[in-house]
Amino acid sequence: MDAAMEDAAAPGSEWDRGSGGAEAVLGLAGAGASLSVCYHEAFGPHADLILLEAGDDLLPDLLQGRVTVRGRPEEEAVLCTPSATYAMKFVGTSNSMFLIPPGEAVAASLRPDHTNEDATVASAAAASIIKVAPGSIELVRTAPRLDKLRSLLRERPYVLDEDLGDGSEDKQGLYTWQDLCVLVQSSDSELLEGLNSLSAVEIDGFWRTVDVGSVNTVLDMILHNSVLHDWLLNALPENAVLSVMEADGFTHKIVAHCLSRFGTKVEQEAGSCWKLDERLVCLQFARRALAAGKMKLNNFMDKWERSIPSGMRADLQMLEGEVLYERLGAETWVHAFSVADLPLTPAERFAALFRERPRWEWKDLQPFIRDLRVPGASSEGLLIKYARRTQPSADSDPIFTAR
Repeated sequence: MDAAMEDAAAPGSEWDRGSGGAEAVLGLAGAGASLSVCYHEAFGPHADLILLEAGDDLLPDLLQGRVTVRGRPEEEAVLCTPSATYAMKFVGTSNSMFLIPPGEAVAASLRPDHTNEDATVASAAAASIIKVAPGSIELVRTAPRLDKLRSLLRERPYVLDEDLGDGSEDKQGLYTWQDLCVLVQSSDSELLEGLNSLSAVEIDGFWRTVDVGSVNTVLDMILHNSVLHDWLLNALPENAVLSVMEADGFTHKIVAHCLSRFGTKVEQEAGSCWKLDERLVCLQFARRALAAGKMKLNNFMDKWERSIPSGMRADLQMLEGEVLYERLGAETWVHAFSVADLPLTPAERFAALFRERPRWEWKDLQPFIRDLRVPGASSEGLLIKYARRTQPSADSDPIFTAR
């Protein structure tokens, strides 16, 4: 039964006035059973009624008020539970769906035109119809719409030594958690995951990304101090790092953020330590090396290897989903092309990929689509939907082009 119907039929609801017969309808004994129906005396327009069809797994959240409808006037609304997002689709029906309030079956009431039912029908007990529903809203699990989150946070990234000021004009382009819940069509859990994936941090009540130059400066200082103070990169003492960095003028919040961005916290008897992740640190230096544009692969590798911290090793496998290679004559060139900058919706993602390169080999394409998450659709299904696969020969690699 629809959740809206169950709510309307609940004892103590506004329709529980002893003049309906929902119990009689629910008690019909199988095929062939019948019950007379008539119009309730309060029968009227049904434009104010929308039925919501919900599965049993959603009922606890619905009945406990743990759902919200999110979206701006120009957007298609979504329904969000604490952990999932659902598209809301109205499904019309050619059959009439009657809403019958609870109560004892009564003699037939007036027609909608306020004329009496005929005497034959009026003599029989009947269930009275209070509303007629033209259809219902169907809920379909969908991916959170996080492209907007990325766009909002890029409006004003945090910069070192930033002074926000006290005026409201100084807060433009800044968003609190409450702001993001209103503006982004996502459940709270998925929204938090999206913030984490963007390496966002809450500063003075506003969720921010940190400017690339600022991140590089903080990372460089952590690495510089590790040399000065003989800290191991796989065991940076948290309290010592924070103390030294704050003495150098860096805020506790930003230093802690960078430690968590590039490392993993390890609890030891002597206190908390941070183990820097070799891939994440090396990747950051690779992005710096490629900031100037396309480079010959040999030149890039030389520049990259000379820039990374002592003891770490550069490996091209670290760059999957971050760069593209191009063969020009006898030389291989490389340029930055990050999956983090691509759209999150499958149609827009594939369109962007085929604009960059009309033909893709699977080994090149896979790193740029493996993060796509669409409920009810596999990566193979998305590939079939948005790309055409060709294979010139049985022993050659397949090629993918736009469908």
